[in-house]
Formats: sequence, structure tokens, C-alpha cells
Amino acid sequence: MELVGGVLGTAIVPIIIIGVIVLNGARVLAEYERGVVFRLGRLINVKGPGFVVIIPFIDRMVRIDLRTITMDIPAQEIITKDNVTVKVNAVCYFKVMDPNKAVVQVQNYALATSQIAQTSMRSVVGQVPLDDLLSEREELNLRLQKIIDLQTEPWGIKVSIVELKDVQIPESMQRAMAQQAEAERERRAKVINAEGELQA
Repeated sequence: MELVGGVLGTAIVPIIIIGVIVLNGARVLAEYERGVVFRLGRLINVKGPGFVVIIPFIDRMVRIDLRTITMDIPAQEIITKDNVTVKVNAVCYFKVMDPNKAVVQVQNYALATSQIAQTSMRSVVGQVPLDDLLSEREELNLRLQKIIDLQTEPWGIKVSIVELKDVQIPESMQRAMAQQAEAERERRAKVINAEGELQA
């Protein structure tokens, strides 16, 4: 009996240690998550989704969300090509395509994408006159999307859509544009009246 008790006592300790290791190393990743695993600082593999076991104190896992991320590009004061100061904000949709690159190639992929989006928006909007900014948004959106996507591709990021949301024009410029539109309407009215008199 004592022999059986001694064997059980010595067997229970390793079982408890293995159980603690498994519980500390057990992770559950959702369908939209991947875990980038580092073993003693070296990149091992991408794991998930589902139940994942890593070695505690030796492995470190970074969770990466693979869903599309909606990022607001804060309003920027930009001077257009025809020297009008406008405030422009936008929204950018992107997702992680390669979790390994998103962790290893850049320190914070979301912050880096935000910074590139802001500088690219300043650059693109600064190259067009105000009329084009207001009338050709689709073309500007496509240009922005291509520029940002090209710069974030080495990080495993895919930018799918960039949309300029709001263009705020100074009040003085709004008044000038309203006067210009009113003058244009008056000109058209006079032309129509003159054509009517000529026909009469």
C-alpha cells in the first residue's frame, strides 16, 4: 500500500505541473483572429483560429484581427492648388492580409497606416484646385486609395477604400462662391430674355 501511495504521490506532482503549463499556455482564437507566435524572440508561425497551446515563459503570442478596420482620418487644413485653405477629413478601410508582416515589419500597423493616410491626403488634395476637389471626389478617392495601399503593402496591409467625407470651405469663400453663382444665374436669365425678345 505504501509503495502504491508513494508512486501515486510522485506521479501527481508532474501531472499538476503539466496541467498548470497547459492551462497557462492555452489560448482560444476567434475565427477572425490569428496568433503570431514568437519562441525566445524568433518568429515561429501564425496559429489559429480555434484552440492553441503555446509554451508559457518561452513563447509569446500577438493577436491580430483580420476583420476590415474602419479608420477615421482626422480633419486636415490643406491649401489647394489655387491657394484656398480647406479643412478635409476622410475615412479609410483596410485589413491585415499577412499577420507576420503586420507584426514584424512595422511597430504599430494601425498608427502607421493612419499617418500615411494623413500625409497622402495632404499631398493629393494640395495638388488639385478647389473646383476639382468638389467635383471630382471619386477620382481623388481612387488616387488616395492606390497611394496608401502601395505604401502599406510591405506591412501586409490591404487598403480597400478611401473616401473623402467632408470639405469645409471658409465662410468668405462660401460667400464669394454664392455671389458667383448668383451672377451666373442673372447672366443666364438676361441671355434667355434677350433670345426671347429677338424671337419676338
